[in-house]
Amino acid sequence: MEYRIDRHSGVATYVQIVQQTKQALRLGMLRPGDKLPTAREVVEATAINPNTVLKAYRELERDGLVEARRGVGTFVRRALSTAPADSPLRTELDEWAGRAHAAGLDRDDVSALFTAVLDEHFTDDRGEPAAARAARTARNNPADHTGSTKLTQPTDPINPTDPSGPASGRPHPTTHDPTTHDKHFQGDPS
Repeated sequence: MEYRIDRHSGVATYVQIVQQTKQALRLGMLRPGDKLPTAREVVEATAINPNTVLKAYRELERDGLVEARRGVGTFVRRALSTAPADSPLRTELDEWAGRAHAAGLDRDDVSALFTAVLDEHFTDDRGEPAAARAARTARNNPADHTGSTKLTQPTDPINPTDPSGPASGRPHPTTHDPTTHDKHFQGDPS
């Protein structure tokens, strides 16, 4: 297992290690009993802090995926693999990615398209399929005979999702209050 750290991704280094380990487990590249590289080996290969590696390994251990054996190393306890790396699905996906690239899509385009399709077919954090969530939302927000959604209370024309706007008669949260402004700049602790 060799970790590749992207320092410009905006993703914490330890999270990258966790994600890459889980991906290797899903693809069958790591199997129960396999030894992960030592913190020292990861540090030498990536020039990151050893505590970062240990933090990632602790998170994987909390998830029940690996176990640390004092003086011996960190070992895979269970796999996440349901589709091996050489499965026909991977081959089809590889071909599709090649066609998408040939069609001029960049990585972000492909990622957005793939995520949209995943969202259509897989469940959310509550276990609700995305299509069922959309249908429920449509039922809870019935349209009138013209097809437009009925609003139950006036909204702010600048921010229609904010019911505290001018149409509600209540002050908008971004309304300037000179007394508050003055207190903050005059050192008043209240």
